[in-house]
Amino acid sequence: MSSIDAPTLWLLIWTFNNMGVTLINKWAFKEVKFHYPIFLSFVHMLCNSVGSELIFWSLRRDEARLKQRQGEELPVGIIQRWLGKIERRDLDSKGRRLLWMFSVIFTLNIAIGNVSLRFVSVNFNQVMRSLVPGLAILFGRFLGKSTSYNKVIAVIPVVIGVAMSCFGEMYMTALGFFYTVLCICLAAGKVVASGEMLTGSNKLHPVDLLGHMAPLASVQMAALSLLSGEVYELVYERPDLRESWYPFCVIMVSGLC
Repeated sequence: MSSIDAPTLWLLIWTFNNMGVTLINKWAFKEVKFHYPIFLSFVHMLCNSVGSELIFWSLRRDEARLKQRQGEELPVGIIQRWLGKIERRDLDSKGRRLLWMFSVIFTLNIAIGNVSLRFVSVNFNQVMRSLVPGLAILFGRFLGKSTSYNKVIAVIPVVIGVAMSCFGEMYMTALGFFYTVLCICLAAGKVVASGEMLTGSNKLHPVDLLGHMAPLASVQMAALSLLSGEVYELVYERPDLRESWYPFCVIMVSGLC
């Protein structure tokens, strides 16, 4: 991929992935009756952990092959062609504190986002999510980060465009509105925090950041699901979910997205 079209491609992939996850999660809550948003978030983080480890395993295998065939010119693996050069970096104490705080924000953002889908329509959820870039700019201003005027102006048509495309069957409850607002605030905070991890003193590769953060978030999600009673209900009160492959497939597709 050339440096010109790569950002556009990744932005499109992120957009469609974001919409797909929202729709599949909504389907899981409504049609499969899987009313366990925190456990669903745990599945997401577990899949992220496994996926990042598979990427690092593939890179280690490529490095081993390169060492075995010194002097030979080997083709670049598909992962490096798509994601660029990925290096695992060790974090200092400050970096580990930032990572822990980032994982908490990340965990709460996904968990509360999944909870909000039980009380609001997908259309309303997407309109509210379109406000995240604007909130991220605002949070950045509070932290002393400057933002160009062009970026601020660019956010306005995005919000208007999403609102126009989603206008129609939008519904929400007061509790759903609260959860959704809290979710987009956490999402904006996640954008600012990830920016610090990716471009600050640590300068982690996005996959490296995911590899560091996803296991922490998985443990946090599992603990929240256990404390909220979701695991108990899944094991003892919902045997119907284990009688068919359909619920399992929907949940796994959601996690893999």
